[in-house]
Amino acid sequence: MNPTVLAATLHALASRLCIRDAALLAGRLLLSFLFLHEGATLATHFDAAARAMAALGVGLPLFVATLALQLGAGLAIATGLLTRLGAIGLGLFCLATAMLFHTNFASQNELLHFEKDLAIAGGMFVLAATGAGRLSLDRLMVAYLQRRRRDREMMAALQAVESHGWLGEVKLPV
Repeated sequence: MNPTVLAATLHALASRLCIRDAALLAGRLLLSFLFLHEGATLATHFDAAARAMAALGVGLPLFVATLALQLGAGLAIATGLLTRLGAIGLGLFCLATAMLFHTNFASQNELLHFEKDLAIAGGMFVLAATGAGRLSLDRLMVAYLQRRRRDREMMAALQAVESHGWLGEVKLPV
């Protein structure tokens, strides 16, 4: 492989990776906006929303749990912190919402909401499978934890050398 082909290949790979991460970030933000907006609206109008949910048979504890899920998982997906967990939670939530509240297929509006909930659930499951990408707090957290583990291993190796007092061949974790 000549240098020109190698440079073109590396440039294409770098471009693809950057586009992938930017697309994951944009997708995370778009998906999370729906839940953050809805959660904030429900929280802002808590009493009225709780009464409306009670009329549909949703008790106050389940309503509060729904509100917490929308805000917590929405924020997790937006920031990219515990993204997979948030995506699975919201994906299951969308499936449950579709099956419990949008099954009157005689109504075109209900059918549309059912299909949208299924589509959003699908997007959430794809996000859970792919992860948040490099533009996320998940990536920073993993890097931090790996650095801490390496530091602990290094300290343990140095303490072992110091306590045994030998200067022979020492293999430090790197």
